[in-house]
Amino acid sequence: MAIHAQAKSSTRKSQAGKRHPLKNKEVFRWVITRLMRGWSPEQISGRMKLVFPRNLRIRITPETIYSFIYSEEYKHRKFWEYLPWGRKKRRHKAGRHVHRGRIPDRISIHNRPVLIDQRVEFGHFEGDTVEGKGHKDGVHTEVERVSRKFFAKLVARISSEEAIKAQSEIFSPLPALARKSTTLDNGRENHLHIQLKELGMDTFFCDPYSSWQRGSNEYHNGLLRRYFPKGTDFKTISQQEIDECVEEINNRPRKCLGFYTPNEVFLRELQKGGVAIQP
Repeated sequence: MAIHAQAKSSTRKSQAGKRHPLKNKEVFRWVITRLMRGWSPEQISGRMKLVFPRNLRIRITPETIYSFIYSEEYKHRKFWEYLPWGRKKRRHKAGRHVHRGRIPDRISIHNRPVLIDQRVEFGHFEGDTVEGKGHKDGVHTEVERVSRKFFAKLVARISSEEAIKAQSEIFSPLPALARKSTTLDNGRENHLHIQLKELGMDTFFCDPYSSWQRGSNEYHNGLLRRYFPKGTDFKTISQQEIDECVEEINNRPRKCLGFYTPNEVFLRELQKGGVAIQP
């Protein structure tokens, strides 16, 4: 018993000499600044290891950040509102209603090359439309599967003409190695997909009611919904506002990318492919 008590006492003394990392004003400011940008505790923790690789004293686990956010001391500051989903526990969301019809020249996702499925090859996307108020307008979105770089363009109507126009605006500026294919759902807005052949792109289609087959795109649409909730009238939103939100999303580090950002990985893939990047 005496030995056990002495061990506990020694532990308390050693811990007493260690200051909680968030008590450090600079660390606190670094964490809060990124939390307010919409970074998750996991992203903050992982990025900190890249930015401060040799400073082991300020390592913070995601759970430490969660505990801080919900602590009695800081609960009144409502830092939880900055969490990616505005809450700690996740909920499953019902998928949107999709108007379907026969899509010409449709190629099933089951015929998609394995290199795309495994995220081995750069330049393959997942696309969808985020609908606005009354399902009248919205935003067409695309996510590159290797880098997770997110693209979004306003559409005045939920129609195939508007969707292909948005896709052309997204894909045309990209070099050929960065625009090889996209995988879509079976919505009527995707009926003109064959026009992407003009850009050298293939198109694949998910099974009906299987949005999980476009998991990266669904996730990013959820991030966009944080800025523009369901019921948003996109006629009141400018493309510049969309671009600013997309840029913020693309500058957040991701665990799946080793806590690099989508912008960083996308740029790296372009450089690997021999694309000259202007400073």
